[in-house]
Amino acid sequence: MSFDRTIKIAPSILSADFANFGAEIQAIEAQGADWVHVDVMDGHFVPNLTFGPPALKAFRPHVKTVMDVHLMIAPVDPYIDAYAEAGADILTAHLEAGPHIHRTLQAIRGAGMKAGVALNPGTPADAVAHLLDLTDLICVMTVNPGFGGQKFLDMTAKIARLRAMIGDRPVHIEIDGGVDPNTAPQVVAAGADVLVAGSAVFRGGSVSDPAPYGTNIRAIRDAAQGALQAA
Repeated sequence: MSFDRTIKIAPSILSADFANFGAEIQAIEAQGADWVHVDVMDGHFVPNLTFGPPALKAFRPHVKTVMDVHLMIAPVDPYIDAYAEAGADILTAHLEAGPHIHRTLQAIRGAGMKAGVALNPGTPADAVAHLLDLTDLICVMTVNPGFGGQKFLDMTAKIARLRAMIGDRPVHIEIDGGVDPNTAPQVVAAGADVLVAGSAVFRGGSVSDPAPYGTNIRAIRDAAQGALQAA
C-alpha cells in the first residue's frame, strides 16, 4: 500500500446484505469503493456483536482493494495474529480498549499490517500525540461506536488538530460515523482523507441492482472533492 492523501471512500460492509457478503464486496469495488471497511465488534467493548477472524478470512478472496479492519474489541492484543492471518491490510485498535496502546501498535506492525488507532468522540486529539510515529491511520469516530445509522457528531476541531499534529507524516485521517454527502465536506476540509460510510453507500441498492452504490459513492466523493477545491 503506497501512501497518498487523495480522498478514499471505504464502505462499511456492516450495512451490506449479510447473506451475500462476497457479492456485495465485489459490487462496491466495481462501483468505485477505494477500500472495504470491516467493523469488528465484541459485544463487550461496544454493545453489538459482528465478525471474527473466520468471517474475515472468507471475505478476503473477494477484496481486491484494501481490507480496512476496525477492531471495536477489548482486549486487542491476543487477536492481532488471527486478524493478520485472516488477511487484514490495516488493523485499527481503539485507544480506549487497553492500557498499552504502544505495544498494540507495535504488534500490529510486527504482524505485517498497517497500524491504526481509533478515538471515541470523547477522547481528545492530544491523546495520540506520542503515537504519531507508530501509526499509519487515525480513525476519528463521529458517532459513539457500536451501531450503524447514528447521528453525526461534529469533530471538525479534533480533525483539524490531528492534521496539524501529523504534519508531513504518512498518516491517514479516517472518519467513521454518519458520513454522507452533507457531512463529508466538513470533515475533508478539516483534514480527513478516508471516509467510512455504511448506509449512505448501500442505501437503495442491492447485489442484483448495484448501480445505486456507485451513485452514492460518487455523491460522497464529489462532495468531498468540492470541499478541497473550495479550500
